Amino acid sequence: MNYKEYIWNKVHSLYYQYDMNCARTTLTCLSELYNFPVSEDVYTAAIGMHGAGGYRAQCGLIEGALMFIGLYFSAARMSEKKIVSICYQYAREFEKTFGSLTCRELRPGGFSKNDPPHLCESITCQAIEFAYLFIQDAEP
Repeated sequence: MNYKEYIWNKVHSLYYQYDMNCARTTLTCLSELYNFPVSEDVYTAAIGMHGAGGYRAQCGLIEGALMFIGLYFSAARMSEKKIVSICYQYAREFEKTFGSLTCRELRPGGFSKNDPPHLCESITCQAIEFAYLFIQDAEP
């Protein structure tokens, strides 16, 4: 299975079987794609990182990827200054590609009480593909 198929299948499973939020889904997918374990404490810290607990602020797709970038490149003994630079580049490229960093602007159709569950499934898959390729290009 190629990385795109893996991402689409895994996101669907994490969303519909486990009702996982986008930040934790991003962390899970990147962890598995890079065979890089993420501790339970990190997953716990990401519980409310889906638009700031539903406040619709910074998107969990950004937050999960930035957390993974910090963990992954720290383990590779990259300097904090370089990791900060990579995070900045990631956010800039994400915004250029997807148009925003905020949940309320990225979510298809905004928010409504009548929204079906996991309305962001497609953009989640696209964002994880984007993160996966970005991290590959940024590797030391």
